[in-house]
Amino acid sequence: MTQQVPSTEPELAGVRNFRDVGGLPTVDGRRVRQGVLFRSGHLAHATEKDATFLASLGLHTVFDFRNAADKKLEGPDVDLPGVRNVNLPLSDPADGAEFWKMVRDGDLDQLRELLSDGRAARRMIVSYRTIIKERTSEHSHVLHALAQDSVPALMHCAAGKDRAGLSIAVTLLAVGVEREAIVADYLESNARHRRYKVHRNGSSADAYSPEVMELISPLFDARAEYLAAAFETVEETWGSVDVYLEQGLRITPRLRERLRERLLD
Repeated sequence: MTQQVPSTEPELAGVRNFRDVGGLPTVDGRRVRQGVLFRSGHLAHATEKDATFLASLGLHTVFDFRNAADKKLEGPDVDLPGVRNVNLPLSDPADGAEFWKMVRDGDLDQLRELLSDGRAARRMIVSYRTIIKERTSEHSHVLHALAQDSVPALMHCAAGKDRAGLSIAVTLLAVGVEREAIVADYLESNARHRRYKVHRNGSSADAYSPEVMELISPLFDARAEYLAAAFETVEETWGSVDVYLEQGLRITPRLRERLRERLLD
């Protein structure tokens, strides 16, 4: 497998999981251009230094896939002068504020009932499938915007792993990036310095006990099986990536070529 070009971006203090997806190889030997497509977790806690760095990227558009519950929990993104902010809420894999409240506040018995015996991973897989099948208009909007005028662009959700991860994956599929390279980039979200910080209420050791962390870890992991479920849903529903893009997302061959012109070297 062709490897991604090593990243030289700084580790931002208040923004998790930031990276440039430039350097990823396409099936026809091209690469995603550096400096045109970025991904991250939310920007609500960006420090002044973080904001200065983000502003230096020359971003045209920030796509924020968080919902109202996310924004209430984390706050609005930091303001980046001259950057267009587009909010396109996608389904949260945890399915709403009440679920996350249970993850933060629930005792061990509650978490066992909710997440044990593979339930947490199955929830994630169902969510990935649902986003692919039901959020075609949002993904269509993103690809049309990128083809028209919205690069350089940054895509983010809360952790920058699931909703942003799927939107990045769809974009990379559209321009012909190798499937293995898409998966490898997705799995970069597991790096220790990229992972979403788990917050549990309570100061006792039990709040972060090994069993608790094992129960909730599927919610915070990037797992190849999750992305595989999304790809399988494309194949099962539309038959192929080309049909998914053209019929599901209304992306014509001409528009795909415009995307390639904007995003690839």
